[in-house]
Amino acid sequence: MPFDCVLAAWRSHEAELRGFLTHRLGDADQADDLLQEVFLKAMRQGRDFCELDQPRAWLYQVARNALIDRSRLIRPQVELPEDLAAVESARDPVDELDACLTRNLARLSDEDRLIIEQCDLKGIRQQDFAAQHGLSLPAAKSRLLRARQRLREALVQHCQVHFDDAGRICCHAPQR
Repeated sequence: MPFDCVLAAWRSHEAELRGFLTHRLGDADQADDLLQEVFLKAMRQGRDFCELDQPRAWLYQVARNALIDRSRLIRPQVELPEDLAAVESARDPVDELDACLTRNLARLSDEDRLIIEQCDLKGIRQQDFAAQHGLSLPAAKSRLLRARQRLREALVQHCQVHFDDAGRICCHAPQR
């Protein structure tokens, strides 16, 4: 029978594997659950298990991996005190940047707003925008660059947006 070698190895090492898992987990029921997983993996190996030089070492390796997998899944939980203050449901200031962006896009000229909406927000390629509006590619690139600069100035002026050394937005104070 193909599983005789699996059953023989299992009978030889089941008790010590249970002790190993119980010691590591501190709970016999959880150890039995993992022990069952190890047994199922050994059974799935079938004839390959019979060809192992050291079936005991293989069983321990599978048991250790099962412990590791279990520890990754279980997250420690801490009870929170009853008098803990509730968090406001208001949006973070950085989340308010979308409203600021929308307000300041509306303040731009139609030409600036159109190219930013098309190229930056809708993802139309600059080359396609240029062809659709009878512009050369360098002219479209220049127009988009100037529109972005004017939008940036508007964001700084009206939303107190600040940029880091790399030019990324680091913080802002939204208008209420």
